[in-house]
Amino acid sequence: MKNKSKEYKISQELRKIAYMLCMVAVIFLADIAVVNATSEDDGAAAERILDNQIEENENRTNINDPGTAETGEDLKELNIANNLKITYDSGNGELNGTLRILLILTAIAVLPILLVTLTSFTRILIVLHFTRQALNTQSAPPNQVLIAISLFLTFYIMQPVFAKVYTEAIVPYDGGEIGFEEAIDIASAPMRDFMFEQTQRDDINVFMQISNVAWDGETFAQVPTTVLIPSFIVSELRTAFIIGFMIYVPFIVIDMVVASVLMSMGMMMLPPTTISMPFKILLFVLADGWSIVIVELVRTFK
Repeated sequence: MKNKSKEYKISQELRKIAYMLCMVAVIFLADIAVVNATSEDDGAAAERILDNQIEENENRTNINDPGTAETGEDLKELNIANNLKITYDSGNGELNGTLRILLILTAIAVLPILLVTLTSFTRILIVLHFTRQALNTQSAPPNQVLIAISLFLTFYIMQPVFAKVYTEAIVPYDGGEIGFEEAIDIASAPMRDFMFEQTQRDDINVFMQISNVAWDGETFAQVPTTVLIPSFIVSELRTAFIIGFMIYVPFIVIDMVVASVLMSMGMMMLPPTTISMPFKILLFVLADGWSIVIVELVRTFK
């Protein structure tokens, strides 16, 4: 009986092992079938995509295939799908929007330098500074006020020039009637006329000699802009200092009179400028000094 029970147990174990092997075989065969089916589906999908691409290529509107152009003439014959064209202002302008913004930002950065050097700003500011120094009022009026006055007087004096530049250069260029280089030439003409009228001929002669450029001393067209600008700056400095000296003279007389009176009274320890400053301000107010200085300064540009 014991031998039969052992044989029965062994047979049961063998059956379990056989069942397990069968299950493993079934799972393995199922995976192979799934892989094969997936491979077949992928292949069919790839074939369908390839067929669609072939149909699209057959229905393309390009005259030539991309990349077949070898020269500029061939490139012009390609379909618009192979070209990129950027226009500004419906094709009337010459610059696209990005380049136009870049030029505007550059002009804004350079504008303060041009305003100081190519206009009447320098002469006005220096004369007003000399007036304040002659009055010995230290910081009255302050620098901000002097700069603001100089700026508005500059706009008043340069207004005809700016209006001419705007109407003859900026408006036609913005409308696409003239090119960029032509606009620059037209805009520089009024500025050159203004600078030439305010520049002394001796200064132009000096810079023309330094540049080794021939000039008959009269013809304005022979003077290049690179020579006219430094000549104008030197002339403006000279004129401003001459006007400042003329403003200083009456106030120096007041200082000398006050200093003589104090010395005659034996009050040598008292600074003469402290006593003379009220008399300077009184004289300046009675003579309507600010009006005289500003009006006559503006007339020097007319």
